[in-house]
Amino acid sequence: MYDCIIVGGGPAGGAAAYHLAQRGRSVLVLEKCPLPRSKPCTGGVSPAVAQWFDFDFSPAIVETTRTVRYTWKLEDAVERELNIPDPIWIVQRSVFDHFLLQQGQRLGVTVCDNTTVTGIDFTGDHWSVHTPTAAYRAAYVIAADGANSQMAQWLGFKPKVVRTAAVMTVPNEGGDRAVHFEFGLVKNGFLWSFPSGELRTVGVGVLRGGDRTDWEPVLQQYCAAHNLAMANSHVQYHPLCVWEGAQPLHTQHALLVGEAAGLVDPFSAEGIRPALYSGMCAAEAIDAALAGDPTALPNYSQRLQNEWGTDLAWAQRLAGLFHRMPGVGYRLAMKRPSATRRLGQVLCGELRYRDIAANAMKRLSTAFIPGR
Repeated sequence: MYDCIIVGGGPAGGAAAYHLAQRGRSVLVLEKCPLPRSKPCTGGVSPAVAQWFDFDFSPAIVETTRTVRYTWKLEDAVERELNIPDPIWIVQRSVFDHFLLQQGQRLGVTVCDNTTVTGIDFTGDHWSVHTPTAAYRAAYVIAADGANSQMAQWLGFKPKVVRTAAVMTVPNEGGDRAVHFEFGLVKNGFLWSFPSGELRTVGVGVLRGGDRTDWEPVLQQYCAAHNLAMANSHVQYHPLCVWEGAQPLHTQHALLVGEAAGLVDPFSAEGIRPALYSGMCAAEAIDAALAGDPTALPNYSQRLQNEWGTDLAWAQRLAGLFHRMPGVGYRLAMKRPSATRRLGQVLCGELRYRDIAANAMKRLSTAFIPGR
């Protein structure tokens, strides 16, 4: 019997596996796809995540950049340099996720890929996790199976709001190395584009309000405006589960992490950094529970709420105000040099949303008052 079974081999699951193995715990990761597996994602990662691990991520990084460009309805471009200690990492998820799992395997983690979990049940003091070919037992389980988490459903958690995002990869024939955010083409959302070697990945989604499931027209419009050839490119749709408010992330001998926990930033759509952090925190909680601490799992829910959820609530407020009148928001926020500086500090962990929200919300709210 394992100390912990983790269902899902993405960043959250990989981080949890690594930190549990570091503490000498026996871990099994069940991943439904063959490894290395593709994941629709533009691949931007905050360099701040390095502080949570004791190994070098450089083999899994395609390139780095500090340059950020914003546009409003494909015009009115603003380009800034992020003043942060280390540049943004650009990764390919098939490489990055697998690399993280491999670090855990070096510490003794067992990884079974191409393995679908078909059900779970709790008997006595342990979980049984069923697959088409075997049943595995563990004292604890971690649900790291993404936005449409089947594990969360089986564990009895309240369903989360899931929206549809899309990603495509196109040739980067112009050699543009900037990260690009396009506002105004999408109601309650935006497009984002990252360089990746000789390619660019372009993503689009809504972060609040109703869903949209047909993203090809807006991607075509964006690519045409930026001379990006998408004729032979495949649009990949994927679920997106942004933070919608505090709720428990634990139940009997089980935790939720990453997108299964709804930890995507509702302002920036950043998901990898909170996924890695939640995985690390989940490992610490389960290690403490295995050592006999009866409060360890409730404390995990409280910790994520205190250290992440509270700040995401500020991000949610900012997003609501920005998307209420995005043209005004773009002019008063994104075009100001201080906005990029502050967002860079949030990205690298030097500031939290709550540190910048009061002034930003005051500036935006004032602009909405007639005659001001």
